[in-house]
Amino acid sequence: MITSPQNPRVKEVARLRDARHRRRAGRYLIDGARELLRAIESRVALETVFYCRELCRTADSQAVLARLDALNVERCEVAPRVLEKLAFGDRAEGVLAVAITPQTRLDQIQLPPSPLVAVLSGLEKPGNIGAVLRSADAAGVSAVIVADGQVDLFNPNCIRASLGTIFEMPLATASSSETLDWLRANGLAIFAALPTAELEYTRANLSGPAALVLGSEVEGLSSLWHAPGVTSIRLPMLGLADSLNVSATAAVLFYEALRQRLSLRSSSIAEFPQPRSS
Repeated sequence: MITSPQNPRVKEVARLRDARHRRRAGRYLIDGARELLRAIESRVALETVFYCRELCRTADSQAVLARLDALNVERCEVAPRVLEKLAFGDRAEGVLAVAITPQTRLDQIQLPPSPLVAVLSGLEKPGNIGAVLRSADAAGVSAVIVADGQVDLFNPNCIRASLGTIFEMPLATASSSETLDWLRANGLAIFAALPTAELEYTRANLSGPAALVLGSEVEGLSSLWHAPGVTSIRLPMLGLADSLNVSATAAVLFYEALRQRLSLRSSSIAEFPQPRSS
């Protein structure tokens, strides 16, 4: 039982709230019962789990405690004030873990047949990346690539905004140039979301192997994404605003791709009806 927030180990773990220290240590924090439960279910490489039974009041917190005995990780019980020092903001839910930062290389991504890949180019806010990951998970996106990323993917705000779906989604980080080459090498049709594009998103064929490229709301997409073979698409904007939040745009495009794919699948089934059962 660690009772003092001044404990040297507690201070070292608390430093993982800083992105530079996370990079140097190759470790990051998973803060929140729901997020930690999903990390366990996704077999994330956990190093140490800190817990305070007094603060484990939710069903998710209790579920994490119930799983601890089966985990081959170090466990450390702490006093409430210690967990409050380690947790972000006022969200002390009784459990927190240190995890080993995974590799996020392009060559590690294994694509399924007819994949849909999301590319996030130059995004600056971890909450936006997390929200995109949540929509990508829901709509069945095959992988998410963060190109020219200015955000630590394992920032606690990113993990929290993703609702823990970040642990299950295939992820990669690379430069935009490397990403473009990889998309072409894998035979994906590339669609870049631009507010000035002539082609509306519902008229783009997103039913085959495709990549959807989204940029930051401030800078947009670099000139690299205007290259030959990249099709620009837009969402109609009928009000005063000239663009949507990137996470909202991503959700619209992901679900349009899903709609087209489900429609194509339904048409194929209709063309080849199954024999009636006797």
